[in-house]
Amino acid sequence: MTVESEYNPDADRIMNVALGPQHPGAGHFRIQLWLDGDFVVKAEPDPGYVHRGEEKMGEYRNYIQNVPHLERPVILDSCGILFPYALAVDELMNNKIPPRGQYLRVIMAEINRIVSHMYFIGIYGIFVGHTTMITWAMGDRDFWIDIAERIGGARVTFAYIIPGGVRNDMPEGLTERALKTCDWFEKRMNEYEKIFFKNPLFLERTEGIGVLTKENAIRLGATGTVLRASGVKHDIRKDEPYSAYPDFDFDVPSLTAGDCWARAYVALQEMRESVKIIRQAFKEIPSGPVRLKLGPQPRVPAGEVYARSEAARGEMSYHLISDGTPRPYRMKIGVPSFKNMIMIPHLLKGVHVGDIPPVYWSQNFWPVESDR
Repeated sequence: MTVESEYNPDADRIMNVALGPQHPGAGHFRIQLWLDGDFVVKAEPDPGYVHRGEEKMGEYRNYIQNVPHLERPVILDSCGILFPYALAVDELMNNKIPPRGQYLRVIMAEINRIVSHMYFIGIYGIFVGHTTMITWAMGDRDFWIDIAERIGGARVTFAYIIPGGVRNDMPEGLTERALKTCDWFEKRMNEYEKIFFKNPLFLERTEGIGVLTKENAIRLGATGTVLRASGVKHDIRKDEPYSAYPDFDFDVPSLTAGDCWARAYVALQEMRESVKIIRQAFKEIPSGPVRLKLGPQPRVPAGEVYARSEAARGEMSYHLISDGTPRPYRMKIGVPSFKNMIMIPHLLKGVHVGDIPPVYWSQNFWPVESDR
């Protein structure tokens, strides 16, 4: 890259192009690129193409009606975006969730984490030319979706975690099937490591590419796998335990390389830990009710609350203000993809054009989640 192009993006040799929003890999998201030949001189994210107004809609519906539409920005991790919402409302109402309901919340949240990570890894394969990976991942994630469907009754968004607990109990006889799925999936992860993560093609496209140092990860406010792949072992499930997570033995995977490979491999390790949590939860789940009877339009006491949890992509949070009516007075959703969007211009600067896809997708960025 020339000194001229480094310090003068308006030089004649610099070409300005747009990646997206119609690009199939961009996810209805545009990145403005300034290129000097094969190098990215500058990159600017241009979000907003899939804004849905979730926060404002939440102020016009009551606390129960908000449950299904709040899932829409994060369809792959619907329980991940509902969990902190339920935590916030429960805190305002001083709800004491039954232990069985707490366990079911964790089970569904961890199943959704696996489903989301499998999609991430599968699409990652397409981005680097490893088409076998998407066929494996999309087929294997269905086994977890089957378990979630038996619990919540749906296959895409579950509307399962609600204020006061969970919508319904799981059916009898599901534990044996879930434990068999855990055993199978643990072995399957070993095969994923061999065919994908140790594949020369994948290694060549991801090792040493898009490096985010530990210092920059902290400075820029990274979250989720992006943060942990850079050596910061931070996970809200451990650092600020909520729900039934203190009852389970699990680790927080982290790596120090901070490159595209590390961000994908941390996701694989996290799925192994999710399996450990799910197995413990099914074996130790207590009996009893699964939710409180709040009614269709509960009046939430006036107050202000902030609640957060560890969703599949990282820290997910809600800031709610209640005026004592059945509807929130104000709602603000903090999503991990928005927090990580600042990494896009930081990591793309100076890379080859051919490295844009693995760098972009290694952040597990979801435009619909970011725009809300």
